[in-house]
Amino acid sequence: MTPHIFAGNPLDRGEAERRDEDWLADRARQADSRFLPMHNLNVLVSTENPPALAWLDHDEYAALDANSEPVFLGLLDGRAHFVADVSGATGARGLAADGSRRFEDCRSAAERMGHDPQTGMIAQARAQLDWHNRHGHCSVCGEPTNIGRGGQVRRCPSCRAEHFPRTDPVVITLVTDGDRCLLGQSRGRLQQMKMYSALAGFMDQGENIEEAVAREIMEEAGIAVKNVRYHSSQPWPFPSSLMIGCHAEAATTEIAMDPEEMTDVQWFDRDEVLLALEGRSDVLAVPSPIAIAHHLIKAWANGETRP
Repeated sequence: MTPHIFAGNPLDRGEAERRDEDWLADRARQADSRFLPMHNLNVLVSTENPPALAWLDHDEYAALDANSEPVFLGLLDGRAHFVADVSGATGARGLAADGSRRFEDCRSAAERMGHDPQTGMIAQARAQLDWHNRHGHCSVCGEPTNIGRGGQVRRCPSCRAEHFPRTDPVVITLVTDGDRCLLGQSRGRLQQMKMYSALAGFMDQGENIEEAVAREIMEEAGIAVKNVRYHSSQPWPFPSSLMIGCHAEAATTEIAMDPEEMTDVQWFDRDEVLLALEGRSDVLAVPSPIAIAHHLIKAWANGETRP
């Protein structure tokens, strides 16, 4: 079992193989190659519960007459696996015609799959396809770019610049003070519920993990921290982040919340957190197990140090 949903991708990403454009083109025509269709970044899955990714063989994919170039994900059991954007394909609706398959939001599909390595493939497929859809032109000269290395790069034929998919690191930290932990409610989705989560934010350039943790906690809650410890990480393909989960101890305890970013920040006792994890708290709800925040909170509440 993988510690987090969207982790545990079983594909060999084929670093050496993808250097050969002829090999990639040949594999895209092979009968045993597999293609994962995505429609407006929704993934094709079976309607069974839990669902499974609904891969297409070459003939079924070719019949769609998709206008986009498939992106090579990697190899599994010697078979090439691709993700393909079929949003503009006239035959895409027919993929779900018999009721055995449907296009589903990636987050919902992964949450229903649980700790299944397939969710790692969803993370890779969604993040890469979204990047290609949004970076079709060169950021240097503005000219259209071409896919290279099966999707690991986009090259500009005009100015020869190369552009690579980005991953944005995010630190997410549970700060503790003895038998209580610091949780916050950010503006947006969480404020519509009684949901509180660990504090998080994007890393800045020229900043290490410990510095990012200290800065984010100070900015959002006005709390100084010490003894920052790495817990685990999680790919988060919305659109393409890497959640770096940490625990830290409070060096100060008086909250000075940033009202521009947060709607509330509070200390919560361990007993209340344990009730929230069981869904029995009247004052607190915590993120579901799809999120790394859930596992940071659960590990501390249960006295664990690893997922």
